[in-house]
Amino acid sequence: MDKKLDSTTTKDKAPSPWPLRWELLMRYRLIEIVALWEGRLTTNHLCNSFGIARQQASKDINAYLRDVAPGNLVYDSKLKGYKPSDTFTPKVTSGLADEYLHALASTKDFAHTFSQLDFGFAHTEMLSNPIRHVNPDILRALVQAAREGKKIDMGYMSLTSPDEESRIIAPHTLVCTHLRWHVRAYCEKNRDFRDFVLSRFRGINDIEGDADKKREDDERWNTIVNIILVPDSRLSDYQKAIIAEDYNMTDGKRVISVRSALVPYAVQALNLDLAKIEARPEAQQIMVANLDEVKRHAF
Repeated sequence: MDKKLDSTTTKDKAPSPWPLRWELLMRYRLIEIVALWEGRLTTNHLCNSFGIARQQASKDINAYLRDVAPGNLVYDSKLKGYKPSDTFTPKVTSGLADEYLHALASTKDFAHTFSQLDFGFAHTEMLSNPIRHVNPDILRALVQAAREGKKIDMGYMSLTSPDEESRIIAPHTLVCTHLRWHVRAYCEKNRDFRDFVLSRFRGINDIEGDADKKREDDERWNTIVNIILVPDSRLSDYQKAIIAEDYNMTDGKRVISVRSALVPYAVQALNLDLAKIEARPEAQQIMVANLDEVKRHAF
């Protein structure tokens, strides 16, 4: 799961009038993101992020200004770089702060592996979750089985059993929560769709033929649930206004749409306890307005 819980998107934009290669689009997006949110874009941002030469980076910036967004950037000799013009309008991004913050997170994530690279985002620190070990051969087998619609016999360890078990599953989707990766799959043993933690698979036994149950048969996966968030009712009006702004609420509420199967993870990521109310409203901050409905899916 894209680590985002919220499926709300900005209004669809008209199709691009210019054909773009994927890698060029990524460079244009970085140009807009850095210029808009840092206020200064240099060729180093492109060179360090994409491993391209300064001449190519300069060419990309000029092409962006010529073909994509004429007048969006102006060169500032004092800054020794480009800054957004007074008429700056996002063309290949949505102009949301989330894009810059995700770029920072991705940069820090890559830096763990490519420590020799300087991405230019120096004033950022990111806490990372402990890495769980996932066997590459097992991951490849699961991805292939999901792509080809096959059943696969896997060795699996669960917290409810001290011994490794053979599980015949039909995987259909890899899911990323804020804490771990798992695979959504039909389980022959339980005769139902379940979540299997990737780090708990121990071996590949055999391919068992075509899957009888697929993603379209997973009712909870295909059921969308709206989690309606509101400020804690015990807060003062002033405090409620702050929380509403924090969560980008409209008319005092924020609707987050998630798949039924992912509701437990969404609730966990929001740091909500559906079974009790935190004693201090300042600590809880938000509540689920449609609590009974959400509870039905939070298992």
